[in-house]
This record gives sequence, structure tokens and C-alpha cells, in this order.
Amino acid sequence: MNKTIVGLSLLLATQTAIAADGNFTVKAELKNFGDTVVAMIPQGKTYHRDTILVKNNKFTATLHVDEPKDIYLLSMETLHRKENKQLRIVAVPGETLELKGDVTTRYDIGGTKFYQQYGQFDRQLETAQKALNDLGERLSQRIKAGEDRSKVMDEYEAKAPALEKKVNDAIVGFIKQHADWEASAAAVVALGKDEIEEGVSLLSNTVKSGRMKTYYQNIIKAYKEEAEAEAKSKAAQAAGVVAPDFTLNDINGKPLSLSSLKGRYVLLDFWGSWCIWCIRGMPQMKEYYKKYAGKFEILGIDCNDTEAKWKEAVRKHELPWLHVYNPKDSKVLAEYGVQGFPTKILIGPDGKIVKTVVGEDPSFYKFIDEIFKK
Repeated sequence: MNKTIVGLSLLLATQTAIAADGNFTVKAELKNFGDTVVAMIPQGKTYHRDTILVKNNKFTATLHVDEPKDIYLLSMETLHRKENKQLRIVAVPGETLELKGDVTTRYDIGGTKFYQQYGQFDRQLETAQKALNDLGERLSQRIKAGEDRSKVMDEYEAKAPALEKKVNDAIVGFIKQHADWEASAAAVVALGKDEIEEGVSLLSNTVKSGRMKTYYQNIIKAYKEEAEAEAKSKAAQAAGVVAPDFTLNDINGKPLSLSSLKGRYVLLDFWGSWCIWCIRGMPQMKEYYKKYAGKFEILGIDCNDTEAKWKEAVRKHELPWLHVYNPKDSKVLAEYGVQGFPTKILIGPDGKIVKTVVGEDPSFYKFIDEIFKK
């Protein structure tokens, strides 16, 4: 298996514990994990955390899971956001998972019957994904070499769909061939939100209604909730919608309302010091703030930070625009439908939303040029 990247935002709410008696066992011989591995086990809306000691790249832990679910293994340095070494695994009660390889490159899956089956799926999936992964790697290298990012992304969007279809076809083929394997019930989630229910329909009745039922049903439920949230988000962020007013404290602790800026263009920048892409985008933000000085204002809205970290980030990165702090009990994120960071929302002089962009997208700055060069 190629290494799996899991967003650190998933790991914020945790409880600490030492690996204890449980019903799922993981045995691993993995290079480059360090001397401590942390297991993050979902429990409702939070995560239980088990700490596992590693010796000579080996560790064994027995963990408690109440039903089949994805759990996460990460290095202690990753927990503290100093590196990115982490794995996502399907944990099934009563089973033993064996992992062997390198956490930074690839590893093999084995163990009891379920994991022998899942290991076979994983190897077939890795083969099917090779062409798509190779494309991504080649294009990433070209961007690093200085090639225009938007042109490279256009090439990716042109070539990727055909390669993604081949991956989906390979997954469907595996499920059809092994409809009576429990591992196929785990494989269906690799199809993504648009194809997962079709994958479930290919399972045998025994597997479909067996112990893996809650696993794929929880994923389907999450996809549906995500789709509903995205629909609400798009509605809240759509061009022409009146931007909800709010008042938050600025960097000096004084109240600042959005309505006080009405009559000019205002760019709301939802960000956080913990957000890598937010920070990477700051130089271009500063460039455009200077380029169109007086034509628009930026209002940075810090999210999921302590006040101290927020103020330090503003100082460290020398961010010259207006800033407000968004506390956890604020309703601003919900009112604006913010689901990812950074989210940039341009508001016109009339107080209505002009455009919303999620992520650090070069097309956003092209749009700014189109508006202010007029």
C-alpha cells in the first residue's frame, strides 16, 4: 500500500491513554515510524488515543474497537505537527492485522483471513493507481521546477478522468470477482461517494448484511451528510447572496463589524496559523493587497487558533490587513458555510457576495485582476 495521508484536523479532539486490552490486534514491522506510534480511534465525534512503543521498528498492540471502522496510526512527531507519517487502516474486531514495510513509501498487508483478503485487494488497487499516481508526481515536479501551476492543473484535469475510471473499473472488477469476501465490503468505500452504493449492490447477501454492514453504511451516511453540507455551503456562498453581518474583536481587542466596511470591496479570508496552504498563500495575498491598494480591503478571520497563536502568526508573517479572531462559539463559519481552509469570499460594495474560492487557487487572483484592472 502507498502511504495514506490523513488531515490533522481529524485529530484535534482526543483523549490520552496507553495501549490496553482490546479486541483488535495490529502487528507491525515498519521503518521510519520513530520510537512511538499513536493510534487514533474514532469515538463519536472525538478520538480516543492509544500510545504504542516501538522497538527495532516493531510493535504489537491490541486495541478496542466497537465495530469495524477506520483508525489512524501516526508518529508522535506527526501528532505535534512536525512531520507527516501516518496510516489509515480498517480495524475489524476479532481480527489481527500485520503490516510490513516503510511508513514513508509502501507497506504490505497480511494477517488473519480478512486481512489476507484485504491485502490482495490493496495490491490490486496499488497496481491500478500507478498510472494516476505517476501522472500526479510528474506534474508536481514540473510545478516545483517553475512551470505555470494553472497550465499544469489543466493538463491534470484533462488526463486524470480516464485514469480515475480505470481505477474504479479495477475496484468494481475485484468486488464482482470476490462478492462473498468480507474485504470487498471494505473495498467498496474506495469507489467514492458517487459509486459506493453501486459497489454495495455487487456484494453477496451474506456479506452485505454481515458484520461489515455498519462499516460501509457509516461511510455512505457520511457522504450524504457531506453532500447536504456542501449544498448548504454553496447556497450560503453563492454570488449575489447578501453577506451576513458579524462583529468580532480585532487584533487590538476592539469590536470590528463587517458592516463598517460596506461601500468597498472586502475580501474575507478564513484562515489559521495551522493551515499550511493558508500560510503558503500569504505572499501572493500580500502582493495583491499592495498591487490594488485602496481598491479593496482584506479582513482576515482566524479560525481554530488560540489568540496567542493567531497574533503571533500575524506578526511573524507581517500581514498588513485587518484581522479579527473567530472564537469557537461563534456562528460566523456556519453562516458562511465554511468547510475548508483557506476560504476566500469577495464581497462587493453593495454587501453582496461576488465570488467564493476554497483552497489556494491561482484562478482567484486572475479574477481579482479582471475586477480591479477595469
